[in-house]
Amino acid sequence: MNTKRSTSIGAVLSAACGRKGFEYELIGDDKIVITDVTHSTAAVLPGALFVCVTGENVDGHELAQRAIDAGAVALLVERRLPLDIPQIVVADTRKTQGTIAAAFWGFPSDDLLLIAVTGTNGKTTTSHLLGSILRQHGLRTEVMGTLSGSRTTPESTDLQRQLAQFIDRNVQAVVMEVTSHAMVLHRVEGTHFALAIFTNLTPEHLDFHGTMERYFAAKASLFTSSYTSVGIVNYDDVHGRLIADTHEIQCLPFSLHDVQNISASASSHEFTWKTHQVKVNVGGKFNVSNSLAAVTAAVQLGVSETDIVAGLAAAETVPGRFEQVRASSGFDVVVDYAHTPDALQRVLLAARDVVGVKHRVLVVFGCGGDRDSEKRPHMGAIAAKFADYVVVTSDNPRSESPAAIAQNIIDGIGTHGANTIVKTEIDRRLAIQLALNSAKSGDIVVIAGKGHEKNQTIGNNVLPFDDVAIVREILGVVA
Repeated sequence: MNTKRSTSIGAVLSAACGRKGFEYELIGDDKIVITDVTHSTAAVLPGALFVCVTGENVDGHELAQRAIDAGAVALLVERRLPLDIPQIVVADTRKTQGTIAAAFWGFPSDDLLLIAVTGTNGKTTTSHLLGSILRQHGLRTEVMGTLSGSRTTPESTDLQRQLAQFIDRNVQAVVMEVTSHAMVLHRVEGTHFALAIFTNLTPEHLDFHGTMERYFAAKASLFTSSYTSVGIVNYDDVHGRLIADTHEIQCLPFSLHDVQNISASASSHEFTWKTHQVKVNVGGKFNVSNSLAAVTAAVQLGVSETDIVAGLAAAETVPGRFEQVRASSGFDVVVDYAHTPDALQRVLLAARDVVGVKHRVLVVFGCGGDRDSEKRPHMGAIAAKFADYVVVTSDNPRSESPAAIAQNIIDGIGTHGANTIVKTEIDRRLAIQLALNSAKSGDIVVIAGKGHEKNQTIGNNVLPFDDVAIVREILGVVA
């Protein structure tokens, strides 16, 4: 497959409808040749089919002339436009564009070992661990997700192009994170996965989905024959069991009951799987579940036990996922992306496992602005309950008042953690410094919320900010 591709509109429509039937009206010549499919005017090149998507803030139909001026030779629309250019009229361009793009690129998911990973927490770590196993197995593997792009799951036109480019580079396997937003917004239409992994489900994105029932339905919709034939589900999570019990595809469970001798530190976790002693260089006991998700998927894919164990051992630390910042300070420091109540609790419990009851857990965290505000007091309560020293600070306040967000968090603390020290420092750098200066030998400092992120959004300004780099600077650690 060559990503410098050209084909007629008629051929694309025939292939798309052959794969997933949909009604359309073609206005104009079906022999017009297109060289790309895109929904973004910024990405239009001469020969493109431009998709007019009706978005929340912008109607792509109003941008059609701009796309034509940039070189678009045809349009995918929901209503006929008064423009002298071939137009494919469909009921829902957002839903249809994925299948159209997949057809244009020759359905690239057919030629890849493609694995989806979904769930509230653990997607990134699970993806990277499975990627390491598949590389150990000899497959040229790419991982797509939170660490690889501006969107965890790309828009469907971008996704199909990216998959085609992977094939051109002789990539054999792709492990990709699939979000609930991606399912609702049809970003994986036209894509079929060899298997899909479900990690867990806890409250998140309720500002988008409205209810937990809708949030679960979005996640669960991945586990249908339209997208995959095999599900790997967390049986320790009630929602994983529900998927296994109610969906028509084959579902294989994984559980902490599958392993023994679990232990963890700030830099690694270990367990016994069958006859193998497994060590993974990712800290935190909660990550054992993510390792098991990768193990179960690998077994289903035919990977040998030897390659599975070696692949886990070879996995590198995942940026911002219980990432230890090594220093000679006498206490541990970990940076983690935990930005949901459940994730924060898991991270703090893992930190407690590291230091025990004789030493302290200190945590620095905030909550994002213009996002689900209901979780803020819950996260405050969790921090006070499971940490000994809490510094509430900023975490991408966006258009909201950082002080108001911090107060929302403080409001949830109440009587939780009566002996917990709670501080507020809106300046995130100063908050990190406060926690580090307060830590003593044997303690652990958890800096939560931003993880791998390299910037901080305050108002309309996106400013450089890297938790790991800040810690190293304060502690005088050379990267």
